[in-house]
Amino acid sequence: MMTATLPPPPLRLDQKRIALAFLLASLLLVIFRPALPAGLIRLPEGLILPFADWINATFAFARDELGLMTVTRAFSDMVEACLDVTANLLYGKSRWPYVGPIPWAVIAATAGMAGYALGGVRLALLAGGTFVWIAVMGQWKWAMETLSVIVVAVPFSVAFGLLMGTLAWRSRLAERILNPILNIAQSLPHFAYMIPVVVFIGVGPKAGAIVTIIFSVPPMIRMTLLGLRGVSPEIIESGKMSGTTRLQLMTRVRLPAARTEILIGVNQVIMQSLAMVVLASFIGMPGLGQKLLQLLQALKIGLSVEIGITIVLLAIVLDRMSKAWAVKQPEHATGPWLYRHRLLLIWLGLVALGFVLAWVHPYFSEVGRKQALSMAEPVDAAVGVLIEMISPVTDWLRWFLITWVLIPLRDAFLWLPTTAVLLALAGIGWRVGGLRSALVCLAFALPIALSGWWDRAMITVYTVFVSVALALILGVPLGLLGAVNEARSRRFLLVCDTFQTFPSFIYLIPVIMLFGVNDVAVIAAVVVFATVPIVRYTIEGLRGIPPEIVESAKMSGASPMQLLRHVKLPLAVPTLVVGANQSIMFSLFMVIIAAFIGTQDLGQEMQRALSSTDVGKGLVLGFAVAFMGLLADHLLLKWAHGRGVALRSS
Repeated sequence: MMTATLPPPPLRLDQKRIALAFLLASLLLVIFRPALPAGLIRLPEGLILPFADWINATFAFARDELGLMTVTRAFSDMVEACLDVTANLLYGKSRWPYVGPIPWAVIAATAGMAGYALGGVRLALLAGGTFVWIAVMGQWKWAMETLSVIVVAVPFSVAFGLLMGTLAWRSRLAERILNPILNIAQSLPHFAYMIPVVVFIGVGPKAGAIVTIIFSVPPMIRMTLLGLRGVSPEIIESGKMSGTTRLQLMTRVRLPAARTEILIGVNQVIMQSLAMVVLASFIGMPGLGQKLLQLLQALKIGLSVEIGITIVLLAIVLDRMSKAWAVKQPEHATGPWLYRHRLLLIWLGLVALGFVLAWVHPYFSEVGRKQALSMAEPVDAAVGVLIEMISPVTDWLRWFLITWVLIPLRDAFLWLPTTAVLLALAGIGWRVGGLRSALVCLAFALPIALSGWWDRAMITVYTVFVSVALALILGVPLGLLGAVNEARSRRFLLVCDTFQTFPSFIYLIPVIMLFGVNDVAVIAAVVVFATVPIVRYTIEGLRGIPPEIVESAKMSGASPMQLLRHVKLPLAVPTLVVGANQSIMFSLFMVIIAAFIGTQDLGQEMQRALSSTDVGKGLVLGFAVAFMGLLADHLLLKWAHGRGVALRSS
């Protein structure tokens, strides 16, 4: 009797085996690097594509043939007119006839009353005290130069964000087009925005305002879209049953219902604007950022600390007030007219008092440099004593890190063949997400290799790698310490919130003071900047673990260490990965900013492109940084998602 033989089963490609094959191929290329042809170590010159030339040609066509220059000049003229108004009112830029600038006492009183209306006495003291500090320290003109740009840029950014967010909500096609643009835009370093603006607009306050508007629009778009999508269907049905038109339904129902998300978007716009205005000093934007840059370059630490405190206080005040506005619900006051408008009347009284004081004594109008207080000398003296005390430690640490850690690691990253790195990324991508993730990784990495900036990119990667590794070593234990109980968690998260409001420039002050201008200072600044999100997400991940799981583990006899290692940390891993992802993005931004005090990475080349107004080169470098961030984002979130699915299924 003949038995039929079944055909062999079809070959099934195993995800792990394919990933392992890619990784083994990469390892072999690394091992046999001395024997590899030059084309496998670095891509041959013939394969390098002139991306910069293509971008420059596109910009030249848009500028000259399409008339984009006319549009940008018209918009810049409108922005400049708005800036003239705010600048004249805040610090008397052009000294209008018969109308002087608003006295600082009036602005301080207004800030205090706004703080009180939004958040009570503590916020009032913080807001009013900040502007008093700015005035008595003789920094009023610089601070108002910065604030005048924010006052102009924020309304433009909010308006553009609302319009584009609403368009994305109404049209699925618009959302699909906007999403990748927003992803790249929010991954681009600050300098990448400045170069095209300098080409079309020039330098100065209006260029700073326009680059600030462009930079701060993306978060407003996302929050508008999120808010409109989150409106309850019951609210919409109620509005329709009331007989509203489509316009009324949008303006009187949907937008008010999405108020909290929209105001959170306004908060993000304000903070993004402050960060960019400070950095816009590189393109001639006067104000606190320009002054801080000059002082840092001259290594005047005492005066830098004064300016740094002012920037930090402004950031905290703007953040706290905009957040208080977002969470404060509208109130419908009842009672007599005087009672309902008591805050308005108090404010008008304080404004009148401020004008009277300014008329009585010019000190309350504008504090001259000779009348200003200063803490620069005692700070310089204290810094001198501190540096003298710890210089043996910092000198040894700087020598050790540069000689035995940083230079060897940098050389190791530069030694890796380009093909080996590409194969390794393809293998890692295939392991976490299959063929699609492997192709995504190559799509982000190949343009960097084909741009001709591979070595500079690898130096950037090495800096980020070292910084994030150190940030994890510091941040995870701090997060564990902060998650011990609810009260401590709130205190730690408050500190994280405060640190995240600081513009990145601020982190350069202490590291330059301790380590001077070198790679160690860059690494230290990036580590401090990148540790904050790790601490935050470690606390949030541990707080988000269901209490019943923890109680079940305790009832099973798990010790505190076993509970942490086998229950809490595994369950918190997806959130920890989000923190690591944020840390990488923060590190990339900080590395680019810190390039002017050291390193020979993409940031240094980007600053050169900014100086020479080379749009093509600047955007190529900016996209390289963005692609590195998006690649890390894709791998980490894909792995975290897979980890979360595995945990839920178990």
